[in-house]
Amino acid sequence: MRQAGTKKNTSSRDPNDVYRDMLVAKRDQVLSGLGIKFDTLARMGRVAEEDQAQISHDEFISLRLNSLDYVQLRLIEEALDRLRSGDYGTCMGCEEPIPVKRLRALPWARYCVACQETIGTERDEESDEPRLPRLTGVGNN
Repeated sequence: MRQAGTKKNTSSRDPNDVYRDMLVAKRDQVLSGLGIKFDTLARMGRVAEEDQAQISHDEFISLRLNSLDYVQLRLIEEALDRLRSGDYGTCMGCEEPIPVKRLRALPWARYCVACQETIGTERDEESDEPRLPRLTGVGNN
């Protein structure tokens, strides 16, 4: 007999609840990181003229990382929407189920690996612009 207040065994939980928890935890992590980056820049205040180049570079890097965080935040929110609508775990390209292993690694994944590789190749051929560097868990959906 289980006592009140003890955690359920995750193997008996609905997989969607597990994915929802993973997505919400990642969303919270991304949001807290955004707050720290903004606070750090705001606290700097006035700096010596000789430090301006380094500060400008640091601001550029911070803004670029923030834009990557916002992309990931959007992907997480979209995945939560798909959970609510019942479409979660279905590839948006081929409409086949996304493998559980991929969803555990990237719970915000929109495509199976095969479709993601095809989409990535098509984007590379269509665009002359350089692609953003790949960061762990960002853009690998």
